[in-house]
Amino acid sequence: MKQHHLHLVIIAGMAMAASIAGCTPDQKDTTTAAPAPMSAEPVAPAPPPVVSAPSEIPAGQAVVSLKSANDMKVSGDLNLTAEPGGVHISGTINGLTPGTQHGFHIHETGDCSAADFKSAGGHFNPGNKDHGNPTSDMHHAGDMMNLAVNDSGSATLDVTVTGVTLGDGGVDDVMNRAIVIHAGPDDYTSQPAGDSGSRIACGVIAK
Repeated sequence: MKQHHLHLVIIAGMAMAASIAGCTPDQKDTTTAAPAPMSAEPVAPAPPPVVSAPSEIPAGQAVVSLKSANDMKVSGDLNLTAEPGGVHISGTINGLTPGTQHGFHIHETGDCSAADFKSAGGHFNPGNKDHGNPTSDMHHAGDMMNLAVNDSGSATLDVTVTGVTLGDGGVDDVMNRAIVIHAGPDDYTSQPAGDSGSRIACGVIAK
């Protein structure tokens, strides 16, 4: 009986030793822990594309860039603005002979392609009137006072042409017509253009 009891104790001791051997402190845990999620840095939104402002001239306005005949050095940029009863023209013209005067008119066709600028046609004259001084009742709609050139060869414009419009599409509309400077002064009498000589500069009225 004692021998059988001793046998059971030995077996239990061996089982306990095996259990302890399976859990030695030197055994390493090979289980890999999942990496911690990385916090994403906030990304700033892309800036909106830069859109250039339109370069169109506002309604009721136009510009003229004068070009010179081959043997001349006339230049200038003019601004036109619609006003009640007419069109205001402002700007400076350079390259003229000091102390001179020059015929200055709106012509019927916006075409300055010919070397002599004859492509601009005659004076703008929707009322079919005779040429004359713009301060009188009888004159072309495109007739204007002579340009007066200062001692530096420049002429400054600040004039309102009455009886015409700008950009309304009517018969008196000067948009897409031409401004022409002549070599000599307008006598306001000779027909059909005041005997002001050859055309020395031309520019189209445009937006």
